[in-house]
Amino acid sequence: MNKKLSYNVAIVGATGAVGKQIIRLLEERDFPIQQLKLLASKRSKGTIVEFKGKDLVVEEATPESFEGVDIALFSAGGKTSRSLAKIAVAKGAIVIDNTNAFRMDEDVPLIVPEVNMEEAKNHKGVISNPNCSTIQMVTALKPLYDRYGIERIIVSTYQAVSGAGNQAINELIVQTKQILDGKEVTKEILPVSSLPKKHQIAFNAIPQIDVFEDNGFTLEEMKMVRETKKIFGDPSIQVTATCVRLPIIYGHSESVYVELKEEYDLKEVRELLMNAPGVVVIDDPANQEYPLATDSAGKLDVFVGRLRRDLDHPRALNMWIVSDNLLKGAAWNAVQIAEHLIRNDYNESK
Repeated sequence: MNKKLSYNVAIVGATGAVGKQIIRLLEERDFPIQQLKLLASKRSKGTIVEFKGKDLVVEEATPESFEGVDIALFSAGGKTSRSLAKIAVAKGAIVIDNTNAFRMDEDVPLIVPEVNMEEAKNHKGVISNPNCSTIQMVTALKPLYDRYGIERIIVSTYQAVSGAGNQAINELIVQTKQILDGKEVTKEILPVSSLPKKHQIAFNAIPQIDVFEDNGFTLEEMKMVRETKKIFGDPSIQVTATCVRLPIIYGHSESVYVELKEEYDLKEVRELLMNAPGVVVIDDPANQEYPLATDSAGKLDVFVGRLRRDLDHPRALNMWIVSDNLLKGAAWNAVQIAEHLIRNDYNESK
């Protein structure tokens, strides 16, 4: 597509948790939209959504939906992306996909704007958003990677239920009320997998996000491993992850242990992070100030704190990273990519 003053934009998964945030961001940031098309599953067809004072009707996403669309933001699950994204590209759209469908494809850039936006110019019609947990981690680690290099990362995540969608949010709320009212807990959604067994999330911690792979790690954990290497363009980085679902609605938290390739000065690390785009340092333990999931909710940045040297490894650093998983972890990252495309020369499908 040629550079324009305004664009025809489609949002696939417009009624979902991430889709709603994309709509809000496009409005708040006054994205140059000529026509906005809201698409979702058949069951959401006919839903009314307000955008810039006008009521828009959600349509069912079909192959015909992408006629005339310039930018399509997908967030309706991998199955939908695999069936419709390439069709949208064939009709002239650039697809920014928020699912796992194409992330590890060699010809699909996996983009975090603060880390590797320059890779977007190599797109062939599809650009992938990384996993929410990966996004916030690599955003915080980017300045350290550039200055010292990274040898190894050990990350444990504490993830909000909104990462599993609106149904998971509702399940947490319902279960909490059931427990407080002394009623039997109904378990229907978490963990999200093909297996029938479900666990209570209210007042609990579930050490499973997504399905288990043959190596004993979950798909969520392996996403962090594979995506981190691809985003940095460095397969030598050793990454291991444990991902846990907690009864929090918005905001993922991560405990990250990172072994750098060079000796570091903790004061310099703090300064690097304070000057990094999209990163806010909150690190004053003497006054009990550090990033909290509740404080990150609704904000666009990645928050970093609890910066401290490892007690045994001279090149190791411990840190705490928090971000709103629906915003920087999904919707905001996608909108950032779209904004960059229309500002630069990356807006033509290769």
